[in-house]
Amino acid sequence: MVEMRLKSIKVNDVGERQFISLGEVGGPRSLTIVIGHAEAQAIDRFVKDVQMPRPMTHDLARHLIEAAGCTIERVDVTELRGGTFYAMIRLQRPDGQVAEVDARPSDAIALATALGAPIFVAESVLEEALSAEA
Repeated sequence: MVEMRLKSIKVNDVGERQFISLGEVGGPRSLTIVIGHAEAQAIDRFVKDVQMPRPMTHDLARHLIEAAGCTIERVDVTELRGGTFYAMIRLQRPDGQVAEVDARPSDAIALATALGAPIFVAESVLEEALSAEA
């Protein structure tokens, strides 16, 4: 797994494509993922630390994780299948157990951004995505 950081986010009008770009920590590679408008707005809000008057969906998920006494250990983008990225959220439970939760990368990255968790991408995903761009 390769550690990545959120490098940039492109938030457009509804109906247009939204993008996030992850950059390799200590390396030159980057990965661009097309995401939904709501997820792009959530990530942008978390990056800018904008507070909403009422909790939005990703705020609710963050509050549920925290109320359960869990932390996000890390987010792993694990697979690229048929042009679709897959991810897992690794939750550290209060009893020390780790639970893995299947998630869309956009949701997982939104929560990682909100909670300061690291993001990793499988080497095979990077290789496949970069070869598709070439």
